[in-house]
Amino acid sequence: MKSERNFIMPKVELNLEDDELKELLLGDRDKAMQSIMTKILDEILKSEATEQIKAKAYERSDERTNSRQGYRVRQLTTRVGSLELHVPKLRHGNFSTQLFKRYQRSEQAFDLALMEMVIQGVSTRKVAEITKKLCGTTFSKSTVSALCNNLDDQVLDFNRRPLTQKYAFVYADAILFKVHRGHVVTSNSLLVAIGIDPSGRREVLGFDIGDSESKAAWMDFFSELKQRGLTNVDMFVSDAHCGLKDAITTQFQGSLWQRCQFHFSNDCTSILALKDRKEVANRLKDLFRRIVE
Repeated sequence: MKSERNFIMPKVELNLEDDELKELLLGDRDKAMQSIMTKILDEILKSEATEQIKAKAYERSDERTNSRQGYRVRQLTTRVGSLELHVPKLRHGNFSTQLFKRYQRSEQAFDLALMEMVIQGVSTRKVAEITKKLCGTTFSKSTVSALCNNLDDQVLDFNRRPLTQKYAFVYADAILFKVHRGHVVTSNSLLVAIGIDPSGRREVLGFDIGDSESKAAWMDFFSELKQRGLTNVDMFVSDAHCGLKDAITTQFQGSLWQRCQFHFSNDCTSILALKDRKEVANRLKDLFRRIVE
């Protein structure tokens, strides 16, 4: 018969067999830690059930308020791997536990990390390989894709929220990037508007993906911002792109326009020799600062 070592925790008793200790000290530590963590968390769940029922399993007690009715299996992804836990079920009502609240934050952070990898261009296949190496759990390509699809609703909610504040200044710009669709790479533009309220606080008002920086694309973008409540903008700041300027003039008549100092400086220094660019850029910065003062 195998001997056991007992480790006493508050209201929880954990029994480890010799084989588990040997595995932890000499063998596959990850596998051993998964086994130990599963035992610990299962015992905590049992202890919580005892506290709620006011009686241990099969115990006769005048204080008993409920009775156990088996358990359900729940998978929990942790730093030591995926654990299969046995969550108690009660005959009357639902079992309540604080255990998963802490790990839920970790699971959410893990999901966000997976989505961030995909957003940064890592393929879903490579993401699945990385998760296997990190925590011993394999996430299929379809699972990773499904997680990323959950972002769609959040993006829609963000881009549909009402714009109720007054924004004195609005910065508008487009970011060019490549998009992989199947085996084809296409160029797209991310149209972005950033508003500044009277207190100086900056806020991303909205963004959209267009095929180009054309006037039509900016017109549609600004039209949506107006429908959400953007109005009475004192000044727009952008580069000198004709399509963007024309769209601002058409959609926001009466608003002033100023060329972005950053884009202006880049345009000026781009035609200079490399050895002169830094000096000219610093002189332009000093000039802009003097104008403000």
